Amino acid sequence: MSRLDLWYARLVFRMNTEKRMATLRKLASLLRNDFTLMDALNRIEMIESHGGTKPNEPFAIVMRQWQKNLERGMSFSDTTRGWLPDDETLLVTSGNISNLVVALENTTRVVEGAERIRRAMRNALAYPLFLLALTFGIIVMVGLYLVPPLIEVAGNGIIWRGVAGGLISLSDFMVVSWYWFVIGMFLLFVFVGLSLENWSGRLRAKFDKIPPWNIYKIRISVGWLMSLSSMVAAGITMPDAMRMLADNSSKYLRDILEETLHNIANGENLGQALLNTGRDFPNSEIIGDLMIYADMNDFDKNLTAIANDYLNDSVRKMEAISNVLNSIGILMVSGIIAWVVLGTFQMQDQITAALS
Repeated sequence: MSRLDLWYARLVFRMNTEKRMATLRKLASLLRNDFTLMDALNRIEMIESHGGTKPNEPFAIVMRQWQKNLERGMSFSDTTRGWLPDDETLLVTSGNISNLVVALENTTRVVEGAERIRRAMRNALAYPLFLLALTFGIIVMVGLYLVPPLIEVAGNGIIWRGVAGGLISLSDFMVVSWYWFVIGMFLLFVFVGLSLENWSGRLRAKFDKIPPWNIYKIRISVGWLMSLSSMVAAGITMPDAMRMLADNSSKYLRDILEETLHNIANGENLGQALLNTGRDFPNSEIIGDLMIYADMNDFDKNLTAIANDYLNDSVRKMEAISNVLNSIGILMVSGIIAWVVLGTFQMQDQITAALS
């Protein structure tokens, strides 16, 4: 195998989430049926390479590389490091085979849950962003191509009134300063994009109630809660799991988790610690559930149930947000079109009156 083969195998394995999860499920199933880890990897490699006839298939290469790493004495989490995304590597940190089965099954559950929330997030944002772009496109077209010919026909002697005056002002701005409009919109999108992962604090908690920050908060909190439940179920202590997740998180989530860890160190349970951060993360209902179950027996099972319920509720919430944003977008486009049509009619009436 060349370096190019290894690079391509790594790329395909990381990008093909659906098949990667199917492979991890298959590996967990083989381990549950008393295969050794090496035998399980070899069995999957034979399937992916079509009995050895296609040894350079990407997933076959991955399985062979994992076998080589294990033969060198590496743990499974170290073996898969760089091949799996960092958040998935974090979830397969268990060292013994019994915990590895649980970790693999939980990894697939977390990743598939994260994919559901990502799809819901894309659906929530795609059409509103299209409507927003359409609105800006209408404004630019009107300012640059519709209004100037009418002004040229009218000459300089008309004092524009009403909505027509607004169209003239828009046109003047677009003709003279259109690039400032483009630069401003670009900087706005850059600011919003950077703020999602890097802005934290009490003021951010207020912005977390409106799009797009509330959409990001839902996505990141679902991933955190599902990852936490999976790690606790695999036998990792709550503080250790929280610390590992904090170390591998964006600044936004890391600040929340570190403050939560500080509260836990002061003797508070998970729910109380989250409440006292004042960030309303993930939300008041989840915090209340965690306060109830944190000191009860079988907390790991209850935490998994809370995470699964939160995932389903969040998908429904994303759909509701999408419906609201779509309605706002449609009203915005309709309002702009109505404004342009009314302004155009007023311009024509005022031109006719001036020429008569």
